[in-house]
Amino acid sequence: MKLDTNSNLYTFIYASVLVIVVAAALAFTAVKLKPMQDKNIRVEKMQNILQSIGVIANFEEAEKLYKTHITDSYAVNSKGEKLKDVNAFDINLKVQYKEKPEDKVLPVYEAKTDDGTKKIIIPLRGKGLWGPIWGYFALDDDYNTIYGAVFDHKGETPGLGAEIATPDFQKQFNGKTLFEGDKFVSITVYKGGKGSAEKAGDTKHGVDGISGGTITSKGLEGMVKNDWLFAYKNFLEKNKK
Repeated sequence: MKLDTNSNLYTFIYASVLVIVVAAALAFTAVKLKPMQDKNIRVEKMQNILQSIGVIANFEEAEKLYKTHITDSYAVNSKGEKLKDVNAFDINLKVQYKEKPEDKVLPVYEAKTDDGTKKIIIPLRGKGLWGPIWGYFALDDDYNTIYGAVFDHKGETPGLGAEIATPDFQKQFNGKTLFEGDKFVSITVYKGGKGSAEKAGDTKHGVDGISGGTITSKGLEGMVKNDWLFAYKNFLEKNKK
């Protein structure tokens, strides 16, 4: 039976076949590209972890440098206890962020810098103005002093909240401490832009917020103080020197 090309039935069949063909092509492309996408995500994660200890790696050398500098990795719970049979690298921080503090599975990486000193790297996860923000703190082996910090975001405003991903903002954290004596105080991000932490008289635990990026700044403070890093408090206290 020959269908009338001007009929509604012909239009419906034609559109249905076209949708099926396009969907099949997209599904095939997604399946073929997934291994490459997964590798890109994995390598970018390695690059960020390495950057927290001052090692800049391009795509081709990231895996080799990661194996050179990352000496151990494991997961802990909110009590600071090491968990058995958990691959720290594969822990989904997006999932763990939503868990109750007592249920979080928390990755930890141990690293050595180019000069051979030991560092502890802790992943971070939080919420900015337009979406998730994340990063890494590298701590000295006193489990207190920040050696390096890296932050990134999904969609913060360029020139405002997106400034958390710039070296000028990140280097403020170097040398800051998470404890005041035995008390966990972490980092305060002060509103007011450049010089605001100094004006507040907080040079040990304070950094300058981003002018015009107040919500992102406070989201980052929550990430490194209450919402996420606080879950590591017992782990840090047990090892602090």
